[in-house]
Amino acid sequence: MIAIIKYNGGNTASVKNALDRLGCESEITDNHETILAADRVIFPGVGEASSTMRYLRSRNMDKLIVGLRQPTLGICLGLQLMCRTSEEGAAETAAETRCLGIFDTKVRLFPPLDIVPHIGWNNPLNMRSALFRGIEPGADFYFVHSYYAEPCSETIAEGDYILPFSVALKKDNFYGVQFHPEKSAEAGAILLQNFLSL
Repeated sequence: MIAIIKYNGGNTASVKNALDRLGCESEITDNHETILAADRVIFPGVGEASSTMRYLRSRNMDKLIVGLRQPTLGICLGLQLMCRTSEEGAAETAAETRCLGIFDTKVRLFPPLDIVPHIGWNNPLNMRSALFRGIEPGADFYFVHSYYAEPCSETIAEGDYILPFSVALKKDNFYGVQFHPEKSAEAGAILLQNFLSL
């Protein structure tokens, strides 16, 4: 069973629908025991970093996620919250948002603001992970984001929008993708199937 983490945001229903199409049993849940017992975990993402981190900490979900041992996939905001810090929310708090710290990189706002957010189809570059097995170079995925993770040693695919950024990250059992595989047609379905096979 795949646990889809429920929190105060996220695109949980569309992720579940994508898994249903693949014939995979999944549950949207914030129950710690259910998440810990799952074969795999998906941490989806649509929302704002600072308020989401406050929500996760108030329910000890931050410690739960960091301690997961099964394959875990962060999507969009899910990837960003797995990084060290995010500039999202800094304007209100005068400090960067402290995130989960799984990936050793920062999340920054794309400049300049007149061409943000990055919305639409784009192709990852230099894909290098079993997560991308069977996906042809040049395959397009659907993106919608204003913030990006800086490239680092844990980057397993890059993107180019205004400047280079991490399209995907991996550390141990944790994976993250900036795009939305559940909205990325055939390439997204292949990636989700690859994740289910890890």
